[in-house]
Amino acid sequence: MSDTFFAHSPDRRAVLAQGAALAAAGLASASLPAFAQTGAGMVKLRLLETTDIHVNIVNYDYYRDAPDETVGLAKLATLVDAARASAKNTLLFDNGDFNQGNPVGDYVALEKGLKAGEVHPVIRAMNLMGYDAGTLGNHEFNYGLDFLNNCMAGAAFPFVCANLANGALGAAPRADKGFVKPYMILDREVTDEAGGKHKLRVGVIGFTPPQIMMWDEANLRGKVETRDIIEAAAAWVPEMREAGADIIVALAHTGISGAARAGKDENAGLYLSQVPGIDVIFTGHQHQVFPGPTFATIPGADIAKGTLNGVPTVMGGFWGSHLGQVDLTLQKDGGKFRVVSHTVGALPIFKREAGKVMPLAEAKPSIVAAVKPEHDATLAYVRKPVGRTSVRLETYFALISDSPALQIISDAQLWYGKKALAGGAHAGLPLLSAVAPFKAGGRGGPNAYTDVAAGEIAIRNVADIYVFPNTLKVVKITGAELKDWLERSAGVFNQIKAGGEEQVLINPAFPAYNFDVIDGVTYQIDVSQPSKFDGDGKPLNPEASRIVGLSHQGKPVAPADVFAVVSNNYRASGGGAFAGAVARNIILDAPDYSRDIVSAYLAQAGAVTPVADNNWRLAPLPAGAIVVFETSPLARELAAARPALTPLPEGAGGFARFRLTSG
Repeated sequence: MSDTFFAHSPDRRAVLAQGAALAAAGLASASLPAFAQTGAGMVKLRLLETTDIHVNIVNYDYYRDAPDETVGLAKLATLVDAARASAKNTLLFDNGDFNQGNPVGDYVALEKGLKAGEVHPVIRAMNLMGYDAGTLGNHEFNYGLDFLNNCMAGAAFPFVCANLANGALGAAPRADKGFVKPYMILDREVTDEAGGKHKLRVGVIGFTPPQIMMWDEANLRGKVETRDIIEAAAAWVPEMREAGADIIVALAHTGISGAARAGKDENAGLYLSQVPGIDVIFTGHQHQVFPGPTFATIPGADIAKGTLNGVPTVMGGFWGSHLGQVDLTLQKDGGKFRVVSHTVGALPIFKREAGKVMPLAEAKPSIVAAVKPEHDATLAYVRKPVGRTSVRLETYFALISDSPALQIISDAQLWYGKKALAGGAHAGLPLLSAVAPFKAGGRGGPNAYTDVAAGEIAIRNVADIYVFPNTLKVVKITGAELKDWLERSAGVFNQIKAGGEEQVLINPAFPAYNFDVIDGVTYQIDVSQPSKFDGDGKPLNPEASRIVGLSHQGKPVAPADVFAVVSNNYRASGGGAFAGAVARNIILDAPDYSRDIVSAYLAQAGAVTPVADNNWRLAPLPAGAIVVFETSPLARELAAARPALTPLPEGAGGFARFRLTSG
């Protein structure tokens, strides 16, 4: 790439699109006007971020096989054009999780393959958009290091990551042999407000969650190693200053948490803001928006100014929902630039109005055209039939009752697990199955639900039911660990108290993929009790007990009982911090993808009638409690057949609201 900025001609449609996005964003983004003219030596610099794209290049939902105006890198490209048109100096960065997450990613990685020299479609789109640098998220590693290296090789921009070592860690961070460069200093020619030209040295450093070593252990064990994000930052940032960086931008694929630092934290954004020398932080991973109300109560987070401990910070949503933008005013002083002011915002590509999605940006035609071959091939791939179901498979109510959509996964896992363990040392263990509703609203929004009509099941439907490219694992656990596994899952619920005002049942910050339902045992969940674990799986109320009447084949589960639980590589390797779900307890490490197992189960069965066996339910709610359950508006018709649900006025974010009157 050139050492000078690309020339960008104003596009009226793009400018109008960004204006609409600014108006919809509110919050700190409302203070992001076109730069005003000032004087010599004063440089206005606009920094742009995309994050958690997850291969959502065009505005299309491959699971529903229909256009989707809430996603798409092609829509962000329009906002990027507008942002560049109204600023003299811009840089564009990606914050990771770009090559996995929807059927396009699976098609390229698992069906077509990506040979050396080929360019991944998301990289092709990013090249056209003119990115300056990127970092690696956690999902980049899902398909293995060879695939990732082929992806990166096609990029016309560099990747940086300071806490990922190739091979073993060195004696200190600076002694690590980096998987990619820990940082880069980009030399850019910038124009000040009087028209003068200057050389600006922009330091860019990247970070990935240390937990990738658990989540993708099979792909990474013995090949790479991770460090604590803060440890790496504290070592490399001073060197970047010594190397002449005028400003330092952190591309941190990590979230924002107010919990005390524990080391190797998954969500380390707040602690990163305390490392001296960092001027701007781009975050991600949590699929949230910062500045935004989700983070209003975290000490050190200022959602009015868009800062963490005074450092300008942005988290740009997910799937292309928002463009992160930080505008810096730099003043040249004694030959060096310093930051004198900033404005921060996250610009949306859509808004919700009267329950409808209103697009704020059009998809850029050149981006859509560039990936049309893979888009068309993906459609042909996901439309292939694999079986039939006689019942509708949906997850609208999967957080309050057993679901046929989860049952079909559980049935497939038990079918595979029984065959794989037969005749072995563990064949006599009671076999259970742990399944989570991967799409059940929450931070994914009111469209993030599975809904497969009765009839033919295609690959796209299987991918909708089982979103992630996990492989199957079986762990051996005790009865005590089984109960704590379920206690951890029960953290999805807020504590409900008797009487009083409306109380929302589901904690929207709790990822649905961490709400495991375990088939093969029966139990109730008492939401009047506090959660035993916090959102990170750490003990919160050690004596608390939400799991009631846990039984196996009619007999209460004793702490010393032993079970085999079918799950996936993410969970079995420690993902989500569930009791007993650790690598040392794995007794079956299957090579097959869980999604392929579901497809194979359907193919051999021909037609299935998955019936939720209601092995779990909520315990009776506290007397007089007004409990609110939120789900998709598309669930209203189905909710009419559930006497425990009474419709309420629609709430924020486009969710349908119901009063839940019984467990």
